[in-house]
Amino acid sequence: MAFVSLLIKRIGGIIPKPSIISTQFAQSGTSAKDVNSEHDDVKSCNEDSPVPDMENPFQKERRLCILCKMNITPDYKNPKLLSQFVSMYTGKIYGRHITGLCKVRQAQVEKEIEKSQNAGLMPYYLKDPAFMQDPQLFNPDTPFRNHPY
Repeated sequence: MAFVSLLIKRIGGIIPKPSIISTQFAQSGTSAKDVNSEHDDVKSCNEDSPVPDMENPFQKERRLCILCKMNITPDYKNPKLLSQFVSMYTGKIYGRHITGLCKVRQAQVEKEIEKSQNAGLMPYYLKDPAFMQDPQLFNPDTPFRNHPY
């Protein structure tokens, strides 16, 4: 089929369309309308064109953060949850590339950790030893995304 369309394009450039129709199809009884409609159909059904309704096959699955998935809103009165997002050695808050949280929840967690520390419910520098044995929501040694720098 592609060969026929290529041949028609090349012949169409050398010889005008009416002469092709008159010389080739005069004896067969095929009308000029039939030949032109066939020629247009060949042009219109391009086999290499993408399917318009097809989704991107290489697109990664959208991952929800753990707080959005469980529908949990961080609160400063829950230091057990908030301590999951703080380093046990330095007391710093883990970044998004480690926690896997979305922007909104990461900002909420940071704000609530600061509130909790100001209220005296969480320590500033070290993680509370009572929460050391809690199961981890994520592994800080294997981040979700590579470090940005």
